[in-house]
Amino acid sequence: MPIQESIIKLNGTMGDLTFYKTEDGFLARRKGGVTAERMRTDPRFERTRENQQEFARAGKAVRLIRKVLRSHLLQVADKRMTGRLMQVLNLVVQADKVSTRGQRNVIDGEIELLTGFEFNVNGILTQTFHAPYTTVIDRATGNLSVSIPAFIPSEMVTYPQGATHCRFFAVGALINFEDGRSVITMSESPEVLKGNQEQAAIQLAQAVTPASTDPLLLLLGIRFFQEVNGRFYPLRNGAHNALGVVLVDGGV
Repeated sequence: MPIQESIIKLNGTMGDLTFYKTEDGFLARRKGGVTAERMRTDPRFERTRENQQEFARAGKAVRLIRKVLRSHLLQVADKRMTGRLMQVLNLVVQADKVSTRGQRNVIDGEIELLTGFEFNVNGILTQTFHAPYTTVIDRATGNLSVSIPAFIPSEMVTYPQGATHCRFFAVGALINFEDGRSVITMSESPEVLKGNQEQAAIQLAQAVTPASTDPLLLLLGIRFFQEVNGRFYPLRNGAHNALGVVLVDGGV
């Protein structure tokens, strides 16, 4: 696809070329292609229609995840998070071994493929926090937890420039990808001072609906702060904050 390199920036259509702006700059593409009516009715495009239906289900799941986690993503997610999440949800749908083509979906797919997903590629959890921890999802009780043993902050946390403290937080999410129902809970640690002192063990526990059959997600994150005169201020743009999916239970 051609990229405009001159100082002239165009938006709109000129002849059979359409000019538009993206994160990568101003691009151009040629008009044309298959009409919408033909795409809906032509038997030769049956596979395409099936792919579009499944792509739409993955997109719906992405929008739902963004909606239920919105308050936690405001100071964490990078600009390309949605596209990366869409790639994973497409794989989740395609992993459905039960439904026919065109009908594959998230519920019958492998939602466990979300395990390890990072919401911020500029602050990856596994490159920010290096101490071991354990995760538990107890579906019967609805309890989700992260247990972090005692550690030395200066050795186990990569603090960005300007940060004096961090906080760990965990999010428990129950999400029904069919009707959109969700239960979201969060717990957070006290401030952890950058230094060579031993930080006491941290327990982050969440509780959602007991005995649910819906998918359960457990997320672990870290936010950075600067202490000034006894008050803690978030670093300006949150660029180094991290949040990752550390455990998934796909449901019954």
